[in-house]
Amino acid sequence: MNKAVRPEDYDVGYDIPASVGMTEEEIQTPCLVLDLDALERNIRKMGDYARAHGMRLRVHGKMHKSVDVARLQARIGNSVGVCCQKVSEAEVFARGGIDDILVSNQVRDPLKIDRLARLPRLGARTIVCVDDVGNIAELSAAAQKHGTELEVFVEIDCGAGRCGVTDPGDVVAIATAADAAPGLSFTGIQAYQGAMQHIESYADRKAKLDVAIAMVADAVAALDAAGLAPELVSGGGTGSYYFEANSGVYNELQCGSYAFMDADYGRIQDKDGNRIDQGEWENALFILTSVMSHAKPDKAICDAGLKAQSVDSGLPVIFGRDDVEYVKCSDEHGVIADPGGVLKINEKLRLVPGHCDPTCNVHDWYVGLRKGKVEVLWPVSARGKAY
Repeated sequence: MNKAVRPEDYDVGYDIPASVGMTEEEIQTPCLVLDLDALERNIRKMGDYARAHGMRLRVHGKMHKSVDVARLQARIGNSVGVCCQKVSEAEVFARGGIDDILVSNQVRDPLKIDRLARLPRLGARTIVCVDDVGNIAELSAAAQKHGTELEVFVEIDCGAGRCGVTDPGDVVAIATAADAAPGLSFTGIQAYQGAMQHIESYADRKAKLDVAIAMVADAVAALDAAGLAPELVSGGGTGSYYFEANSGVYNELQCGSYAFMDADYGRIQDKDGNRIDQGEWENALFILTSVMSHAKPDKAICDAGLKAQSVDSGLPVIFGRDDVEYVKCSDEHGVIADPGGVLKINEKLRLVPGHCDPTCNVHDWYVGLRKGKVEVLWPVSARGKAY
């Protein structure tokens, strides 16, 4: 999974988009490219912040789905492990040597529970979220069957309106059951407020998070009173990590997009009203695309359409350009408004995707660039692992 990609093993343009040593102009498009310098600065910055605030940093593996990126985050960014959303995704990271994994989701299907209970055999501390006391017996039976231990986070619905309980009594009931169940242990609370991460206003995000923090504090107090003080209280994302880190309640962050930074996240504002992609974080992930047609004088057509990206959070932004604009896409084509007719056939453009997570999931490779040259190729290790 981490072995070097050698040209003699793969065909450029068929198996892989590039080989080490190529220039950016030689890369086959459309593909994902990483600015390694920007990526490393982002990773170090978040790691330094977490360390300075006494927080554990558990990075979100669902964002990049890459064992190599996760290892880099551990090596230079102080991360202690990863969050995953699916069991198969978690298994990829466990097989890749990541040894602290949270499945930040509920697991109820019997086969999925069975595979989850086998993850500790791969050397990975394995934590799973629970929001129904009935799930405890299912997890316990699987852990006993495989002679492993699973740890439990009780998930609190602190504003997302999806999974999770809201009553402190329910939190205590699930934690008590987990603490008593063979093969399980109660470890803490999952309290991620996903709905507010993309609210543009800093003040509006804080208002949402203040409500979440109060809910979590009530749950912690109830657990303390029951003699079940949580080891970890986990949550926080790229749009809110500073709130959780200074809450006095949370002790673990679950940030993901900070490492790559997409166009949708980039629009949210910091406390001074500035976009967070204009100082706080750098764009490190791009869809590299090529101009393939310019038959119309005021528009160019590129080779990155819907099959190269997700547009659920908006169209991509052309990086570093204000004279041309990506305005429309179909399956295989992107339409670029070019009123000045400045683009040329085969000209390469870097697109900042609207939403990095699902965009990464439709590609096989990351092409890592430094100083205009291909330095590494990393597989999108957990691509398609949705079980």
